[in-house]
Amino acid sequence: MTYTPLHSGWTLTAVSGPSPAGLGGIIIPATVPGCAHLDLLAAGRIADPFDRDNEASQQWIGSTVWRYENTFAWQEDGAERHDLVAEGLDTVATIELNGSLVARTENQHRSYRFDIASLLVVGENRLTITFAAPVEEAEARSEAHGARPHVNHHPYNALRKAASNFGWDWGIDVATSGIWKAIGIESWSIVRIVSVRPLVDLADDADGVAGLLDARVELEWANTVTTAAMADCTEAVRLRVSVGDTADDVVVSPGVSEARLVLTVPQVDVWWPIGHGPQPLYDLSVELETGTSHPTGTPEGWRSRVGFRTVTVDIAPDAFGGPFNVIVNGELIQIRGANWIPDHAFVTEIDRARYRRRVADAVDANMNLLRVWGGGIYESDDFYDACDEAGILVWQDFLFACAAYAEEDWLAAEVEAEAREAITRLSPHPSLVIWNGNNENIWGFVDWGWRQALDGRTWGDGYYRELFPALIAELDPSRSYSPASPYSFSEYLHPNDAAHGTMHIWDVWNRLDYTEYREHRPRFVSEFGFQGPPAWSTLVDVVHDEPLEPYGAQMLVHQKAEDGNLKLERGLHGHLPDPRTIEEWHWATQLNQAAAIRFGIEHFRALTPLNTGVIVWQLNDNWPVVSWAAVDFAERRKPLWFALRAVYEPRLATIQPSADGLVTVLLNDTAEAWVGEVVLRRMSFDGTVLATAAAEASIDPRGATRIVVPVGVASVIDPAREIVTATLAGFATAVHDPSEVVDQALEPEAVRAEAIVSDEDPAVYVITVTATSYVRDVTMLVDRVDASARVDLGMVTLLPGERAIFRVDARPGLDPAAFVAEDVLRHANGLLAGR
Repeated sequence: MTYTPLHSGWTLTAVSGPSPAGLGGIIIPATVPGCAHLDLLAAGRIADPFDRDNEASQQWIGSTVWRYENTFAWQEDGAERHDLVAEGLDTVATIELNGSLVARTENQHRSYRFDIASLLVVGENRLTITFAAPVEEAEARSEAHGARPHVNHHPYNALRKAASNFGWDWGIDVATSGIWKAIGIESWSIVRIVSVRPLVDLADDADGVAGLLDARVELEWANTVTTAAMADCTEAVRLRVSVGDTADDVVVSPGVSEARLVLTVPQVDVWWPIGHGPQPLYDLSVELETGTSHPTGTPEGWRSRVGFRTVTVDIAPDAFGGPFNVIVNGELIQIRGANWIPDHAFVTEIDRARYRRRVADAVDANMNLLRVWGGGIYESDDFYDACDEAGILVWQDFLFACAAYAEEDWLAAEVEAEAREAITRLSPHPSLVIWNGNNENIWGFVDWGWRQALDGRTWGDGYYRELFPALIAELDPSRSYSPASPYSFSEYLHPNDAAHGTMHIWDVWNRLDYTEYREHRPRFVSEFGFQGPPAWSTLVDVVHDEPLEPYGAQMLVHQKAEDGNLKLERGLHGHLPDPRTIEEWHWATQLNQAAAIRFGIEHFRALTPLNTGVIVWQLNDNWPVVSWAAVDFAERRKPLWFALRAVYEPRLATIQPSADGLVTVLLNDTAEAWVGEVVLRRMSFDGTVLATAAAEASIDPRGATRIVVPVGVASVIDPAREIVTATLAGFATAVHDPSEVVDQALEPEAVRAEAIVSDEDPAVYVITVTATSYVRDVTMLVDRVDASARVDLGMVTLLPGERAIFRVDARPGLDPAAFVAEDVLRHANGLLAGR
């Protein structure tokens, strides 16, 4: 087999549509993989789409028909087949070779392969791919087939294209067109491997645990079994599967399209999620051996890696309703996760290194699961590879989100094709443990007024309850399937019932104070979140309002949530004082985002064993924006990220109200038991201990225990000047604030800070912060000194006399004193200065 990539020499032309004067018919260079927006930007034809309010002035791009064209030389090589292989076309495309139609495609989420042997000519060939304008195409299909409910302004549900590409409540509207994955010509003979599904299991054997590999291989033959060429190689086609040091083979008869080999790997090293064991990966190869030589060589083999593990999701009814318990290798996994969106609005800009940095953000924040949300894409294998290696579990949505979808053949045929391909492609990855039918669509049908609008028309239910579970059973029964998120796993329950299955909690962000999280008792939270702005540098790089303020025109372009900044203001009330400057607004809303999510997760985790999972919305951003993300588009970790790292610690102490008064909840999500003394104190802000008690406690591995705080310690006399703490070895100190910051008599200048350049590295600055009084949530906004700076700590609360040492990586040669300036070294106390 030979492969000829077609990645160079492409041009781009606007064929029709509302393109600006002077652009129509102009030919510019095109990058493949890529999209029209990026080519226009590279050619200097448009400004940065993310900057200012350029989004509005560039809407014409999504309403334009674009043509990619390439000429390439071709020489006959004797192969029996020459296939044009397009790994990803975005989206409705007409492919022509040398003026003849090859095919029309209409799905971003799948690949295409076409036999073009009859159209190739020796010498120069011309390939053109014309993309219909995505906005007009979506609207036309919606009108032709009947409009169905959806969120946001474009009918994205009429196209098999990433929903968020048309804009979301955190995402820019840049409806793209382009060749977004690899494209080339594959020349081959006799037979090729179409796909491999390496399904894994575990079994006991005499020497421990054995790994079972069920390799299911799909083949395609170049000719029919009646041809002489096929007859000549009848006894020579041998399929060989190797995993680690174990191998087996089987003879495959001509024309047979499926083969299967089951291998047993003795004494296998088991793959575990992070925090539960190692992540060994075994090299897997599938080879085809023919006894007939051919000018194009031997058939191409297939290689990947597998990890041996089992996974189930327990939803069996119990005394409290119905759980959603993720079980790997027989062990319950307490899920600490985040939702994942495409990490760039222009997805071809996401490379392997960027994927790995985001997965590192999850690992460093003590997460063990990422949920790939249904309004994005099936990510590159680079993402799943990184998760395999790190032990980060993956929950994968099928790509349906917040909308009703037609089930008629015009859409259903593409849905099935893409689902089959995605299930098959992702099957080697041990990190992938859950397939999920959709995001919020069943909830939408029940609660959002869809039934009346649909008037009996299809809306996707057949996909979620019939097609997808059937495909999982057929193609990959080794993984669990959920019809939706949220979902209660019963026809007779509300899909967002807290007592059953998975729950999304959005009433807090949309209309309630974040203390209302305590009114929820969910079995498993698969979405909840609270907004905050990105890092200062990320924001001001794209927002240039004069003066800079929350309701400036450009600021609102970079705030996509409905009434988003009003909700930020409402969320501050009762917690933090009203901001007096844009700098205070920025810090206060970042701080409040972190505090809200910390509050919610501490409550949810304290519900264990009732609650077995929390997946916050969201880990990442796809452009510079005010959003729910913990890591902004410029890859800067927001205060929320530091709060998540603390509240997702495997060992967590938290003080919670209960019917018995204050209770200290101790969570131990490790494999080792904990035994020790818990010291409970009530103290004033200057460190004076007002009451104290001690208790012996023991916590089982993966267990929890509760200690009622004695009345003498819990009975706060002056809520504005007292706190309650729980201190124990191996845990961060738990602090209970009986009052919010706005009502506390906190000392505004409660820290002493010293900054020096490290003796070991001139690009490292060491800042030592010592508390002279109780100080809440010390955080360093280091990008205000140097846009490239990164800091290792944040959201640190200190008792009087305690200190924290922050390490900052930044450009050498900076004045260390800049890192302790008032607008850089921040804490909640400082918001009370001058009040």
